[in-house]
Amino acid sequence: MNETLKRSAKRPAHFSQIICLPDLLFYRQGLAIFSALVFVIGSIPSTFAALNNPYPQADSQQNILYSSFSERPKHLDPIRSYSSNEYAFIGQIYEPPLQYHFLKRPYQLVPLTASQMPRVKYFDHQGEEIADTASVDDKNVAYSTYEIQIKPGIRYQPHPAFARNENNNPLYHALSEVELESIHRLGDFARVDSRELVAADYVYQIKRLAHPKLSSPIQGLMSEYIVGLTEYAKTLKQAYKTESKEKDELFFFDLRRYPLAGVEVVDRYTYRIKVKGRYPQLLYWLAMPFFAPMPFEADQFYSQPGMKDRNITLDWYPVGTGAYMLSVNDPNLRMILERNPNFHEQRYPTDGDSGDFEKGWLTDAGKSMPFIDKVIYNLEKETIPYWNKFLQGYYDVSGVSSDSFDQAIQFSAQGDAELTSMMQEKGIELITSVEASIFYMGFNMLDPVVGGDTERARLLRQAISIAIDYEEFVSIFMNGRGQPAQGPIPPGIFGHVEGESGINTYVYNWNNGQPERKSIETAKQLLVQAGYPNGRDKDSGKPLLVHLDITGGGPEDKSRFDWLRKQLKKIDLDLVIRNTDYNRFQEKMRKGNAQLFMWGWNADYPDPENFLFLLYGPNGKVKHHGENAVNYHNPKFDQLFDKMKSMDNSPERQAIINEIMEMLRHDAPWIWGFHPKRFVLHHNWYRNAKPNLMAHNTLMYKRIDPVLREQMRSKWNKPVIWPVVLVFLLLVITIVPAVMVYRRKERQPAVLK
Repeated sequence: MNETLKRSAKRPAHFSQIICLPDLLFYRQGLAIFSALVFVIGSIPSTFAALNNPYPQADSQQNILYSSFSERPKHLDPIRSYSSNEYAFIGQIYEPPLQYHFLKRPYQLVPLTASQMPRVKYFDHQGEEIADTASVDDKNVAYSTYEIQIKPGIRYQPHPAFARNENNNPLYHALSEVELESIHRLGDFARVDSRELVAADYVYQIKRLAHPKLSSPIQGLMSEYIVGLTEYAKTLKQAYKTESKEKDELFFFDLRRYPLAGVEVVDRYTYRIKVKGRYPQLLYWLAMPFFAPMPFEADQFYSQPGMKDRNITLDWYPVGTGAYMLSVNDPNLRMILERNPNFHEQRYPTDGDSGDFEKGWLTDAGKSMPFIDKVIYNLEKETIPYWNKFLQGYYDVSGVSSDSFDQAIQFSAQGDAELTSMMQEKGIELITSVEASIFYMGFNMLDPVVGGDTERARLLRQAISIAIDYEEFVSIFMNGRGQPAQGPIPPGIFGHVEGESGINTYVYNWNNGQPERKSIETAKQLLVQAGYPNGRDKDSGKPLLVHLDITGGGPEDKSRFDWLRKQLKKIDLDLVIRNTDYNRFQEKMRKGNAQLFMWGWNADYPDPENFLFLLYGPNGKVKHHGENAVNYHNPKFDQLFDKMKSMDNSPERQAIINEIMEMLRHDAPWIWGFHPKRFVLHHNWYRNAKPNLMAHNTLMYKRIDPVLREQMRSKWNKPVIWPVVLVFLLLVITIVPAVMVYRRKERQPAVLK
């Protein structure tokens, strides 16, 4: 063979010459399958996005707000509910006669179902009306009346309790066991109806305060003011006992048959409440769910035997006139509020505070509400999954937990909270607000060392108040989410004074336009004046021990305890922490055995009386079992408080409060602690986000842009598919040649041996 032929023989053959026809067909089939798979992978983004979305795809463009809850609301009956996680729901469903203006600060009451603010009249001890309201004095007023007129035409949400048959009799108020066999939830009732809200519904609800089986948390307080409520509770208790002997364990206890002296129906749309003396704070209560209407039909419907066994109760299915109604109650998965089709006209306010226009909180001025059709609350027990879904756009609003704080918040050189660049890039907005709350440390004024009104004890309390650096506490343990308190009244409540004139001059100096805590040297000098030089009793020479009673003791509490010890050590005092369980702690407080303790208070309503009563002598915990946990008693304070508590907000009332504040700061029964700050994040498609810490029905004011939300969700949740493609290609490269070799071996003829 010549050289040319040799080179030709060694030349590689064409690919089609190497494999046989079946192999070629298989290869081409593989290419076709590969091409099809590449096409499928190319369409994966939308498919993955749909799989990643925790909500049905049909909901994506709908006007739905997404939120969460961490535990099942225990009570949705407004006469029993007194918890913020419950108010998140019932505040949207039930409508008391009054509400808080959504935008104005300080908080201002305005009508909700009422046609106007209640008409108040005062009567003397002879029963004569005091015509000259300017001359009204608490001592001259025997009782007051509040006359509330509601708007006609307001209707309840659709509900089976209102369904009637062709004879106009209730359809579902006398159900037999057989009729209930097919009923497992409220939606199983075939027919629903509605009726108009009337004044009698509000009267019926007030009577429920005294229902012997409901245990309303405000029955005791209201019994002090509403005329005849104490006696009424006794009447109902006896009547219920009598009726229960003749009926099943669960029966309809019709309160309409028992009149209450202090509450009456004037006409179809008007009712009147009679209270002892003057109690202007009643107006604040008239904005709370306790005073929302309750139709007797709902009470009768839910009182039937067999209903409670099916969880068909007021605590599970509320009945109201509000903007929303609870359509799904599955506390192990989700709860859903939907727009009430019968909701009466409510319009977004056309006025507010200065700056509300600039912040966009008046963009919807005059528009009909609610703006959102549905609110879906998903069960989220852990903060991290919630936070991740918020960042993906699947929740519209989020708080800031300690786990996500550094990711979301940074502080400027001036100490102001700001969003991190990551949050800003996503268009997330931050709103902060000081809550109507206070956390403080209290001195037991009955204690022989830190208590009493002696100069020695007072100087000791002032020295300790300076030493415990709440600015540092807020920075370390609250991530800056707090404002050190200058007294008991939080910002936003009448009586709180900002600026230099509002600081506690016994603890702070005013420096460069802001309060500055006095030096440790000042605190030590106060101890010397008190008779404790270098932290020792000058008479006995023994070191002074201060005992702090507290509950807790988990790993997260140890650093706080160490910090507190360090604070007192700065002034040469030793802090002994006595950790105990809550029941034992409560017993110590009742008996006055604690020396120093931590406590807190959340406002029931935005009035200074609701904070200053915590220091009112007749409310002392040991002697009177009240909320004055430090047992502070100052006759001058009590006198001023009695005068101030029932006054209308005015310069005269402010002057009295200023005098009270000076007295409290001087006596130092509290280490004033801090007012917590609320940090709320929301996406830029969530509108009308101004915080209102007093109102409960704020959901109807909120608005979202679902189109913008869907755009951002798609942008933020694009799937990363290249790893899938790479793995697939590797599989093809590995498997196809192996299959080809295997098939070629199968076609080779067997070798005969």
